[in-house]
Amino acid sequence: MTVRLCKIIMVLGLAFFAFLVTFNNVTDYQSNFNFVQHVLSMDTTFEGNAAMYRAITSPTLWHAGYWIIILGEGLTSLAFLIAGLKMLSARGASAQEFQRAKSWTAIGATLGFLVWFVGFMTVGAEWFLMWQSQIWNGQQAAFRFYITILAVLIFVMQRDEDTV
Repeated sequence: MTVRLCKIIMVLGLAFFAFLVTFNNVTDYQSNFNFVQHVLSMDTTFEGNAAMYRAITSPTLWHAGYWIIILGEGLTSLAFLIAGLKMLSARGASAQEFQRAKSWTAIGATLGFLVWFVGFMTVGAEWFLMWQSQIWNGQQAAFRFYITILAVLIFVMQRDEDTV
């Protein structure tokens, strides 16, 4: 039972984390919007880089991109919350039932991976060359986020034995 409770707490911790990220992006919209604006406009990348044709300079598209990020973060939080609650309700069930309750953990981890690896590391860092910016570079934070999510996913998805 101890290992099951640890798994539940970790999943609920990820739900709480993703909720706070979402909450911060909504309640401090302008500060975090500035990040998206600078990354998409590529205005702090190396001078004269040949990839500037990728830059997006439309405020409407900046806001749309930011809301897509916020939506992804919110869905990640919701999926992890559902996962944690399903696992909590199945904590005393058979190993097979508890394993089934974990499915939302994989959904939450996939959503989080899409936001922080695909969104930030792939699209932001590589397509929009965020890695070139001294100021608007979110790679380290995104790396910490998706690696933590993947580590919890690996632990949680390990098979459990029956508690009886």
